[in-house]
Amino acid sequence: MYVAKQQLFSIFAPHNYKPMYKLLIRPILFSFDPEKVHYFTFSLIRFVSKIPGFQALFKSLYEVQDSRLETEVFGLKFKNPVGLAAGFDKDAKLYKELSNFGFGFIEIGTLTPKGQEGNPKKRLFRLREDNAIINRMGFNNGGVHDAVALLKKNKGVLIGGNIGKNKLTPNEEATSDYEICFEALYDYVDYFVVNVSSPNTPNLRALQDKEPLTQLLQTLQNKNLAKPKQKPILLKIAPDLTDEQLLDIIDIVNETKIAGVIATNTTISREGLQSENKVEMGGLSGKPLAKRSTEVIRFLSEKSNKSFPIIGVGGVHSAADALEKLDAGASLVQLYTGFIYEGPALVKAINKEILKRL
Repeated sequence: MYVAKQQLFSIFAPHNYKPMYKLLIRPILFSFDPEKVHYFTFSLIRFVSKIPGFQALFKSLYEVQDSRLETEVFGLKFKNPVGLAAGFDKDAKLYKELSNFGFGFIEIGTLTPKGQEGNPKKRLFRLREDNAIINRMGFNNGGVHDAVALLKKNKGVLIGGNIGKNKLTPNEEATSDYEICFEALYDYVDYFVVNVSSPNTPNLRALQDKEPLTQLLQTLQNKNLAKPKQKPILLKIAPDLTDEQLLDIIDIVNETKIAGVIATNTTISREGLQSENKVEMGGLSGKPLAKRSTEVIRFLSEKSNKSFPIIGVGGVHSAADALEKLDAGASLVQLYTGFIYEGPALVKAINKEILKRL
């Protein structure tokens, strides 16, 4: 076992892993349907993590243990500021294993009150020339109560709970769906994310309008304030909002006194894309989103006079991308598409670059 571990270390150590991942592992994974390979990779990580010693091996390869990376944001202490964005572990099935890749926190979801299949397949597309992904998954998940059963086993992983509404729930009744998810998850997550910005649930983004969004967030915040201990509530916003709408977001956050904002979700823009799959409907994530998401972070930070924390996500494919978002005003960053394209060594690379600045 010792020899096997040493061989794995020599092959997949961070100084070798990025070229090895891009030259060998990623081409194999990318030769299969993206949704199928996602579930295959889940199964593989789960299987390998059950082999004695391998969870510790992954942590030794990818985790940067340094107290200087600890970041306190909205009353929570993160062991480092690099998290995994929602959408990767929708049903909280792999948060423990994924935390071994060096993440400071894991965001699960988007979860809805009832389980739902999501949109018809095929619904996930790679845009290799653009280092991007288009998805129109449609909040496919097993339902909030199934996730709660798995979260009860959590031992020490800082978890964000991303919540949404069921597809068949009309917008006039959407608040009830968010309340159900909030109550179910309250004891098992460290913070909440209200997702009204996915482009893949019909009419969902209409909930970003000032009046319905204020009502939704105030309802959840009132429930939160009635609890013995409040949990941070964040709002995840679209990158496609205008400056006027972003100013409304600042007003809403200050009025409802929620904890902060996640900027940003996927975009419906297709500007500058090269890949054939650019014609597919859905939300675009990856490198093409980097500039716009950083612009939104900077706008919110400057116009609000840094009055609330921002988690930056969108197009983080390198340590430089992450630092750019932190410099623009983000307190934390999250990965999704960059994790898929660059591999888990990206997490360590970001944390090491952050340390060089301290």
